[in-house]
Amino acid sequence: MAARIHLVRAVMFVAAAALMASFSAAAGEGGAAATAQQELRRGFSVSHDESYSQFQPVLADPTGTFALGFLRVNTTMLDLAVLHLPSAFPLWRAIPDRPAPWSSSASLTFNDGGLALIDRAANNKVLWSSTAVASSASAGDRVLLLNTSNLQIQTTTSAAAGVVWQSFDYPSDTIVQGQNFTSAAALYTSDRRFAMRLGSNYFALYIEPPPSSGVAAATSAAAMYLKHTALEAKAQIVAGGGPIYARVEPDGFLAMYQKEGPPADVLSFDTFNRGVRAFRRMTLEPDGNLRAYFWDGTRWALDYTAITEPCELPTTCGAYAVCAQPTGRCECLANATDGGSGCAAPAAVVSSLCGATTGGLYGAVRRQGVEPVNKELMGFERAASAADCEARCERNCSCWGAVYSNGTGYCYLMDYPAQLLVEGDERKMGYFKVRSMEEEAAARGGSGSRRAKAALLAVGVAAVVAAAAFGAYRVWERRRRNAMDARRQLGAVDDEGLSPGPYKNLGSFSSVELTNSFRR
Repeated sequence: MAARIHLVRAVMFVAAAALMASFSAAAGEGGAAATAQQELRRGFSVSHDESYSQFQPVLADPTGTFALGFLRVNTTMLDLAVLHLPSAFPLWRAIPDRPAPWSSSASLTFNDGGLALIDRAANNKVLWSSTAVASSASAGDRVLLLNTSNLQIQTTTSAAAGVVWQSFDYPSDTIVQGQNFTSAAALYTSDRRFAMRLGSNYFALYIEPPPSSGVAAATSAAAMYLKHTALEAKAQIVAGGGPIYARVEPDGFLAMYQKEGPPADVLSFDTFNRGVRAFRRMTLEPDGNLRAYFWDGTRWALDYTAITEPCELPTTCGAYAVCAQPTGRCECLANATDGGSGCAAPAAVVSSLCGATTGGLYGAVRRQGVEPVNKELMGFERAASAADCEARCERNCSCWGAVYSNGTGYCYLMDYPAQLLVEGDERKMGYFKVRSMEEEAAARGGSGSRRAKAALLAVGVAAVVAAAAFGAYRVWERRRRNAMDARRQLGAVDDEGLSPGPYKNLGSFSSVELTNSFRR
């Protein structure tokens, strides 16, 4: 009993200390946000301070609603971001190709008229810069964060006064109200698996080519899985009249324009014409869905969801799988998995992507009664038979699969890893090249083996900690018993092994108090 009580007290002390530390870090970050600058001038430089737990603000907008600073992402990495402070949501991120760890000695500088994120620990390597993103931009004199969340580099010289670079032109995964989304830009999920782009008279969502090597990298193409075409009810889109652009409007809709005036298309949100005036955003989320929200003062309220059917969402089942409508139940094409949540080719049936001896390891899988759920967005050819359709794909390095319809004679060729497949009638015959487990692991850069090593390392560390704790407990227990034996000889210990007195009943720890008056 005494051992259990001491153990509980130790756990409570550790938990209280951790909670106090988290409160302290939060208070420190909040205080720093209040002191962030509202303008950066040439020659400015600030170093990353690792003591901030999640976000280190550097530049604030006049209202204090938004801030530019160092953001911690994926628990270990560092990025440059514009945050909506009330929700801590990043509205814009730089997303360097090779981000630095959160523990690195990085810095943000404004020299030579451009912003740059630099890794001091890697010989002052430039991780991201505004001049690299927009090579044609001229040098600026100051950096401002507007009350719209737009980060701008401006020049104040009389000859070329104005904006030379702005984050609104280079969105990451989000656009906010009043931000023009043009065909020169794209929204990407943070892992770059999915993208949103504008076409001549539409916007569409795409599955991006997977990370791979060799032939597969050169032949994979983006696959469109959602397309919204402008209705052109109030304004016509004129060929040669310039590109279109989209904008989230404060009244609760996404509009497409070719020029200012009546929109060519209005995509209504749930609050359209309800008089809800709030700050709005539209985000391409990690699951590949496009959603719109408004800030109601305490949370982001969902206002629009582009895809509502689970089988039309590429992440519901992933690659090399079939989705059952309307339940969203998933089944692997080849009835084999990679040991995780994905599907892969059977190890016993391995061939090449190109039907030759090069191009990687892929299994040829045939499945009847399946079809692409996005077939209306795919091109097709006429084929004489299912065998003819399959032959067109088999030795084609750019083809990952083919679905033939006996009813129409259409042959749908897939130039991306087979996904978005749903159950169809028995007249549909599919042929698919499914990446093997070995090829899948190589394409992920060995992520599977890294996860296994990390798991083993975690188990090992846990075992060492447990052994150390057990050893410490044995030493403590031996000393306690020696002390008790000595005290028993003096009659100072009762039957429960506890000294009599006011602290005998420790069933409640309500007397433990925490204070929120912490400082960094």
